[in-house]
Amino acid sequence: MQPSAITASNKIDSTKQQSKSKYVTGIYRVPCGDRENKKIWIVDGLIIRREIYPEFLYGGNNERYPFVPKNEIWIDHAISAEEYSYTLAHELHERDLMATQGISYSDAHDSSLAFERRIRINDFKIAKEHEKLIHKVSPTDCDGVKQIVELPDSISIKNIYRQKIGVRNGISIWIVDGAVVRRDIYPDFGLSGNDLTYHFIHAKEIWIDGNISCEETEFSILCELKEREFLDKGMGCDDAYLKAIKIVSVQRNIDHIIAKEQRPILVPNILERDIGTGSEKKSQ
Repeated sequence: MQPSAITASNKIDSTKQQSKSKYVTGIYRVPCGDRENKKIWIVDGLIIRREIYPEFLYGGNNERYPFVPKNEIWIDHAISAEEYSYTLAHELHERDLMATQGISYSDAHDSSLAFERRIRINDFKIAKEHEKLIHKVSPTDCDGVKQIVELPDSISIKNIYRQKIGVRNGISIWIVDGAVVRRDIYPDFGLSGNDLTYHFIHAKEIWIDGNISCEETEFSILCELKEREFLDKGMGCDDAYLKAIKIVSVQRNIDHIIAKEQRPILVPNILERDIGTGSEKKSQ
């Protein structure tokens, strides 16, 4: 009779434990591909702070936060397009230190801040050097409209470029200071733009407003690449824009479905680690 009693007791305890388990849905928002064999996700920081961990900011990885799945990096949807790449670099670096060296979160975090700052400084230098090479441009759009009438017909680009985030199909993608563009060049500059839509954008470049949310970045890039492609084939500005928007809408729906298919997150009893697991220690 004793073994049966123990089994029954275990079942009761298991049921009680299961009833206490908490699952949270709606966290995933936009998939952002893979980096270093980790899946990168834009997640809903508001839900995480409300339902799981009130201090979740910028991003997270599983070495610091056990509620983050092992092979994922989470980026808070509240951060800007300009902060995205720095946050991602920080999380990957921090996770690697905690997983391979088993060091404390405090040390890994400080090291990642220093690593992140080096990237920021380098990006600043690249942006400034690039700006120096650009000749004067026309402050007009593809229809020849100049929105700030007191500007001369050609202007110098100053304090616009912030960060080069890649090259797609031979087109350079730059994060820019959208507020400065709207103040000094073209007040109606929105989330993004390309060189065939705006004459003030350098040849074969796409500009992404650094102030937009990081989850809009990839959609804005896609929109600009497609719009530019259609313009390059001779399509009118309005038609090219509307056709590009339709393509982006399809992609938004695809990403939404992918996000909805992700499993709910089980909230563990321990929400943070102060010491890395060291589970991925590299062989000497």
